[in-house]
Parts: sequence; structure tokens; C-alpha cells
Amino acid sequence: MKKLLTTLFTALVLVGGATFLLHTPQSTSGDRQHDSVSSTQSDALTALNSLPVKGRAPKTGYSRAQFGQAWADVDHNGCDTRNDILRRDLTAVTVRKGGCVVQSGRLVSPYTGETITFRRGNQTSELVPIDHVVALSDAWQKGAQQLSLDERTALANDPLNLLAVDKASNTQKSDADAATWLPPNKSFRCDYVSRQVAVKAKYRLWVTPAEKQAITSVLQGCSK
Repeated sequence: MKKLLTTLFTALVLVGGATFLLHTPQSTSGDRQHDSVSSTQSDALTALNSLPVKGRAPKTGYSRAQFGQAWADVDHNGCDTRNDILRRDLTAVTVRKGGCVVQSGRLVSPYTGETITFRRGNQTSELVPIDHVVALSDAWQKGAQQLSLDERTALANDPLNLLAVDKASNTQKSDADAATWLPPNKSFRCDYVSRQVAVKAKYRLWVTPAEKQAITSVLQGCSK
């Protein structure tokens, strides 16, 4: 069983001269901040301003298969990506023998603040989906068509771009960008859009004018 203590998952992303230090804290506190992005408002805005701004390309040719096998073991640790993220984001975790497959745990969804008890099963596993922070369809229409299959597979399985969340929010978001959907949990919006910027910079994706405006609006309010 995973120890009930606070741990930090840290990803250092250098984009456009800005440094993002992304923390994924694990704790048993009901009001814990799931992700905190330790970067200044100006760093995030600088990175955003480094991204190309274009219109959305056609969705023609998109399919999930364009991003490789779903939840592939890209880091070759003997465990699929979904279970890697569940072990990272849930607390009070129990796993099957072998240390990979998560049997149960507790999630505070970063998108709503709702606490969800996870139990593996045909009718229950789906209550905690793994969200692509930058949706794959959105990525496809904003530059991923030009990436290699290996790069797209990396994008689809990159922990930077993945969060365990509640099913309702995942469904509501679908493939929306920041111009059309933001987490209902307003305290997480700064972290959310900063992560989107970091992902788009890392994989050479662009933003639309409306998307850039929406992200800018969120970031400008982060210090208030």
C-alpha cells in the first residue's frame, strides 16, 4: 500500500526561455492543491507569447490510433501509463501483487475539488478517467499532424499532459481548449492553463487567437 504522506512529483520544463516547475502533491488533505505550478505569472505569459498563433486546422485524419497504443508503457517500467498516473495522483492506494495495477484509492479531482473513492471494476474504474490536459484532438488540429508517430505517442503518454480527474468533468471538457472550457474549480485554473502552455511548447503546438486570449486572462488573474 502506498504510504499516506505528502510526496512531490516534479517535472522541470524549459520552454521559450521560461522555467516551469510543476509539482503534483500527494496528501490525504481533502482540500489539497492537486497540482501547483511554481512559476511566476510573467514566466507563463512569456512562454505563452512564444507559441505560434494560428487558426485551427481541419480535424481530417484524426483518430486515437494516430497517437499510438492507448496507455502504452513508454517509460518501460513494466506498467501501463494509466496505472502510472493513478498511482501518482491517488492517495490511500492499494495495488495488485507486482506493484502496477491500482486496485483502490482516493482522488480529490483537481477540476472540481470533489473526493472520489476509486475501486477497480467493470462499473467503477471509469469513474476516474485520465484526462489529456491538451486534448489529443486539439493537439492534432494545432500542429500534432506534423509530428512523428513516436512524438505523438510520447505526447499521449506524457505525465505532464495527464491528470486523474472526475468522470463528469472529463466528459464535459471533451476535446475543448481553454477558450471553450476551464475547470469549475477556479483555484486550479492557473495551474491548468500553465500546464497547457508547457505541453504545447514542449511538442511545438500552436494556440488559436481565442485560446491565447483565454489563457492570458486566466494568467493575469493568478497573482490576485
